[in-house]
Amino acid sequence: MQNKNHYCIIMAGGIGSRFWPMSRQSFPKQFHDILGTGKTLLQETVDRFREYCPIENIYIVTNKQYFDLVNKQIPGLDPNQILLEPVRRNTAPCIAYAMSKIYTKNDKAVMVIAPADHLIIKPEAFLKSINLATEFAESKPAIVTLGIQPNRPDTGYGYIQFIPEKVEQFDGVSRVKTFTEKPNLELAKAFVKSGEFLWNSGIFISSATTLINTYKMFLSDMLTLFQPDEEVYYTDKEADFVERAYTRCTNISIDYGILEKAKNVYVIPSNFGWSDLGTWGSLYENAPKDEFENAALSRNVLFYDTKECIINAPKSKLVVIEGLKDYIVIDTKDVLLICRKDKEQAIKQIVTDVKAGIGDQFV
Repeated sequence: MQNKNHYCIIMAGGIGSRFWPMSRQSFPKQFHDILGTGKTLLQETVDRFREYCPIENIYIVTNKQYFDLVNKQIPGLDPNQILLEPVRRNTAPCIAYAMSKIYTKNDKAVMVIAPADHLIIKPEAFLKSINLATEFAESKPAIVTLGIQPNRPDTGYGYIQFIPEKVEQFDGVSRVKTFTEKPNLELAKAFVKSGEFLWNSGIFISSATTLINTYKMFLSDMLTLFQPDEEVYYTDKEADFVERAYTRCTNISIDYGILEKAKNVYVIPSNFGWSDLGTWGSLYENAPKDEFENAALSRNVLFYDTKECIINAPKSKLVVIEGLKDYIVIDTKDVLLICRKDKEQAIKQIVTDVKAGIGDQFV
């Protein structure tokens, strides 16, 4: 039987600009069936957390322009479970909003906070880590992150340094020493070699009480914006209240605002087949490939003398690729992107250049 004090906050408001041109402002990657499973990334995430808590305890935070997308893809949610941000202000404000709303309903809530667009191949191992983190967060005023055992020196992920000592009776939980955001290659190599660092999955667990108290220590002004003097949440006053709060909010991530500063942060080293699917390269690593290591996400693709490429195009289009190696080729109805895989970090800047030089219609 599921615990009614367990909640999940799914963050689904990002644009996913590194997945351009498939991911657009009007239709970001979390609403796409990127992996060809028949379900979007958001749907996969919600299904994953149905094993953890009742569906009525799953809250989705997204930009207000995506309400219809969420409502269509996750039918049956109460509108109160879809939290609408008027503007994008990074993860700290969206979590402050969601936890404050949940706390008014249940001050015993323990929350898993997770992005909507991650891949998890081993759901049973994932749930095991989540349950251990929840048990720890229920017994101590702790924030528990899930760290991923690195298998390469990747510069696209944040890293968590941990102290490899058992925390009392909780085998598998370690105290966090430091956070490092996206190191250079030499530093990433040193991190992996040391055995003391994990990739930061962006998933963490805490009781609402503990997280609110931690906000009071480090982001008290932000917390105050989401703590109304009267009954607002779950009423028709909520939208206007949240609109005012967001206009006064700073733009800051939960990592910079809370996790890097707090002393009550712990980590569980985990291995559940995780990828943040942040780039075409990360999708390439997880996609089926042919004998020449090409990943064709489209139905009609012919390769000639081509290796280690990823191709995506409309289902109605025939794509013929000759003589390429290590390329990303993404074709949509109005944009064609051809980019070397080792230059994929430039895609975010390309989107900025397109918006400034050509116009919003292509982003």
